[in-house]
Amino acid sequence: MLRAVIFDLDNTLTDFMRMKRVSIEAAIEEMIDAGLPLEPGVARKKLFDIYDREGIEDQRVFDKFLKEELGEIDPRIHTAAILGYRRGREYTLVLYPHVKKTLLDLAKRGLKLAILSDAPRYQAWSRLCYLQLQHFFDHVITFEDTRVRKPDPAPFMRAIELLQMRPDEVIMVGDWPERDMAGGRGVGIRTVYAKYGDTSGADVSGADYEISDVSELIGIVEGLMGSEEEGRGRT
Repeated sequence: MLRAVIFDLDNTLTDFMRMKRVSIEAAIEEMIDAGLPLEPGVARKKLFDIYDREGIEDQRVFDKFLKEELGEIDPRIHTAAILGYRRGREYTLVLYPHVKKTLLDLAKRGLKLAILSDAPRYQAWSRLCYLQLQHFFDHVITFEDTRVRKPDPAPFMRAIELLQMRPDEVIMVGDWPERDMAGGRGVGIRTVYAKYGDTSGADVSGADYEISDVSELIGIVEGLMGSEEEGRGRT
């Protein structure tokens, strides 16, 4: 029986990478105005090189960038970067279309909802609260809960444990085939690939279902719950 839906957060409910790109562009503009002696394209590449090396959630990216480029953290340029980034984030941290309606529809069906994210706890909760999603979810599992990232089975098993359900009672919705789909499948959870949020250009998701809009999840849920009701009616 389907009883819960687990969602990835970034690039599944919110367009995280668009927010990141716009925020970095805004930070670069402010740093150059404050005296950074680099062209925007060069600065952009160097910043994303740090993200590639340290992780996209690195909270000290500007510290490392300025130390590498200037040999020190110039407080004027550093502060300009942070304020520019925050302005960009405020403007672009938005939900994908139909997210809130879909979450409401799922909750009305009596399904429990959870978030399973590789993001640090504070950043995940910050985004959820800013987007006014925090009340939808029974559990929010982040990196600090297991200290390992998807597709390691530990985060998925922690979600199941908190939900107090079996893997076959849950579906996982995410945008990353190698992490969300492979990880869920590895512990026996049915998976739904949010291909609208995938930035990897994957040709094969390996998921049980694929959706081009989050609202399509409702039809999958109805189909699963309907087939279970029919199964019970035949016994």
